Amino acid sequence: MKLKNKQFGEVEFTEENILNFKNGLFGFEELKNFLLIKTENDLFFWLNSIEQPELIFPLVGLRVIDDTYPQSDETEAFGIVTLSKDPYQTTVNLKAPVYINQDKKEGYQSIIDYDKYSVNYKLFIE
Repeated sequence: MKLKNKQFGEVEFTEENILNFKNGLFGFEELKNFLLIKTENDLFFWLNSIEQPELIFPLVGLRVIDDTYPQSDETEAFGIVTLSKDPYQTTVNLKAPVYINQDKKEGYQSIIDYDKYSVNYKLFIE
């Protein structure tokens, strides 16, 4: 199978590469199938919609930011990144993480109800 977008060009994948988000992502509940793409020398992972290939979410592993960030043994927590031309304005959403289970090829998004976690956590500092 293949998908095509401006960012990655043509991407070949198999059924085994597809991550299923049963409930979609917040605001994109109708989209259920994604690829998790990691390119060499790239800081981010990219969550690419299969149903809408131009929709790509940059992700960062949240344990890189906070080694106590809540996650289970089976899932890894990622934050959706809001990119900016000014790197110091690039933020990550710690409040609504995306959890991915690579073994089961499943994912989901939830809201963490702690004031400790921000929606606009600055990823880089001056």
